[in-house]
Amino acid sequence: MSEAGAEAPSPQLLEHIRRQRRHTLEVLTVCALGLVPWTILLAFTLPSGYTVRQWRTTWVGFDVLLLLAMAATALLGWRRHRGVVVAAVTTGALLVCDAWFDVSLALGTPDVWWSAALAVCVELPLAGFLIHRVLGMLKLAQWPIAPKGVR
Repeated sequence: MSEAGAEAPSPQLLEHIRRQRRHTLEVLTVCALGLVPWTILLAFTLPSGYTVRQWRTTWVGFDVLLLLAMAATALLGWRRHRGVVVAAVTTGALLVCDAWFDVSLALGTPDVWWSAALAVCVELPLAGFLIHRVLGMLKLAQWPIAPKGVR
């Protein structure tokens, strides 16, 4: 169903969208399949411990990236800009990554409990909240309806 006065997308536009979708899914499928042997290789070849340089730069840089993503999400949300969807998903993904790295890198140390508490009580709930809100926004979006038989 469409609103009164709204034009249906042209068949050429629908075909273009269908082709883009198919190509995107093909690229993602090839990348996912390629990541399997790479991950197995890393599992067998990476050392279990590693001394790093620029530890502080890495973590502060990641937190700056997370801060920028959160700020962008807030700013775009206050402005009611549809880009908030991308910013919110990015922020959610960064929060999940932050929780994972904080906990996994603290394993075997007394800091693991603090990292796990932050992950369970702050980072993962906020990530889940953002993703849940994005899914709610996407349900409200109006999508062009493809004619029957076109995928």
